[in-house]
Amino acid sequence: MKVDFRAIYLKKRFPLRISRGEIPGGENLFVSVTEDGLTGWGEMAPGKTEGAATVAEGRAQLEGFCAKGLKGAIHDIWFSAHKAGVGACALAALDMALWDLRAKQAGMPLYHLLGLARRGVVSSLTVGINPPEVVRERVPLLLDRGARALKIKLGSNDGIEADKAMFAAVHEVAQGSGAALRVDANGGWSLTDARHMMGWLATRGVEYVEQPLVQGAEDQLPELFRDRALPIFVDESCRFSSDIPAFAHCVDGVNLKLMKCGGISEALRIVATARAHGLKTMIGCMGESSVSIAAGASLSALFDYIDLDSHLNLDPDPATGAPFVDGVTLPADQPGHGGTLHA
Repeated sequence: MKVDFRAIYLKKRFPLRISRGEIPGGENLFVSVTEDGLTGWGEMAPGKTEGAATVAEGRAQLEGFCAKGLKGAIHDIWFSAHKAGVGACALAALDMALWDLRAKQAGMPLYHLLGLARRGVVSSLTVGINPPEVVRERVPLLLDRGARALKIKLGSNDGIEADKAMFAAVHEVAQGSGAALRVDANGGWSLTDARHMMGWLATRGVEYVEQPLVQGAEDQLPELFRDRALPIFVDESCRFSSDIPAFAHCVDGVNLKLMKCGGISEALRIVATARAHGLKTMIGCMGESSVSIAAGASLSALFDYIDLDSHLNLDPDPATGAPFVDGVTLPADQPGHGGTLHA
């Protein structure tokens, strides 16, 4: 196998502001694995908490591991790389490239190789933290694009009154559109604020709240869960399947991201573990192009909720392969996961 790397800066059409700051874009690492004339594609969106803070760091980790050769089954390679200290986001790029390659070698779409159907539920489109006047401009653009669900980022550093004002603007503009409303606080609330906001949002038609408490405050989840007004999903608190048993009794579902867990191989284990504990499942994304989004979309049939939309906010997207059709993000119906880098 021949492994190649390419770094590309992905500029966001609209900078994404969440509770931890604003993201105008970022440099991603694209990985290709070629064997017998066929190439599989993978992608890394760096993240300090995802094991590689920069493209250079992720590339160094992968080059060191790949220098020893890529032999054996994909799951075996995953465990070897994880044990060797390859960060989750870097491992995700290699893992999805290997799955893409194997599916192409089999002449099958990846979802078919995994025994899944080409289907998915409505994908949320994200509304970042912004003043109400900006929200009133942005939300119609998302609705015009075909959004049937909105993921509203709250947890503003200006407090819950700012959150309420922003949400009220989204609610006002989206009223009558039929779009579902979902909220992600990205760990921006205290326990007291989370309980208050969940009650307030429940009366305004919100479906669930994601990561209401900061990662590290999982010991407070049982208290919040006991009288919750809305279903609770964890995101930053869930990185690997082994995390789930510790909080399975005090959440309603888990949100996995390929960059957090290390790719498709571990994503399959997370879904299986979550289902074994009776939890709902969700797949989300970071600042990824259509390459990584297509890989995630190949697993769409496994999830109750989907947030695969980052490629729709790129200017431009250097890849193709994850069409957004009638509010649903799907993989292209072709061998592999469908995502291909063109830039």
